[in-house]
Formats: sequence, structure tokens, C-alpha cells
Amino acid sequence: MVDVTTDLIYELLKKMRMDLSNLKFEMSRVKSELGTVRGTMIAIQQDVNNIYATLGRHETRLERIENRLELRELAEAQARFEPHP
Repeated sequence: MVDVTTDLIYELLKKMRMDLSNLKFEMSRVKSELGTVRGTMIAIQQDVNNIYATLGRHETRLERIENRLELRELAEAQARFEPHP
């Protein structure tokens, strides 16, 4: 069996410390990238919410236009003559 000396233990501890330091550095990089991804996801969610709001406004405008042109009533009258599945 190998004699365990303080020099051997010291070298092993130095290697473990270096590995732990590298691990901490990589973890900080991962945290940074995760923060970037989180920011991007928030921006995408805001964009989707803006799109929904715009679509809602367009739908409201289209309904008002249809009501003014009385197209809704014409479409309902036409629906009576179309075949239903």
C-alpha cells in the first residue's frame, strides 16, 4: 500500500481546490446565460401580449365596421342558405 504523506494529501487538496474553482467559474457563466435567457423570454412574452392587444383592437374595429356596413346581417341571412355539415 502507498504511504500517505502530507505532501500527497496537499497535492490532492490543491487539485480539488482548482477543480472547485473551475466549477464555480462555470456555474457563474451558466447563471449569467440563464439570466440572459430569462430576459429574452420576458421580452418574448411582452411581444406576445402586445400582439394580443393589437389583435383585440383590430377585432373591435372590424366589428364596428361590419355593423356600420350591415355586413353582419347579410352574412347571417346568407348562412341560412348554406349547407350545414
